[in-house]
Amino acid sequence: MTNLVVLIPIALFLGAAGLAAFLWSLKSGQYDDLDGAAERILIEDEPPRQREDSP
Repeated sequence: MTNLVVLIPIALFLGAAGLAAFLWSLKSGQYDDLDGAAERILIEDEPPRQREDSP
């Protein structure tokens, strides 16, 4: 029974810390663009431009 006295506050603290981390990530915009990274790989880059080196 004395184990519950220790484990319940620890569980509540960890739950609150997880909720705080999730709310922080929502506030900081971590979930704004979920498809951007997935679509970015499909876009072809422009070919490198050749420099005009004329002496």
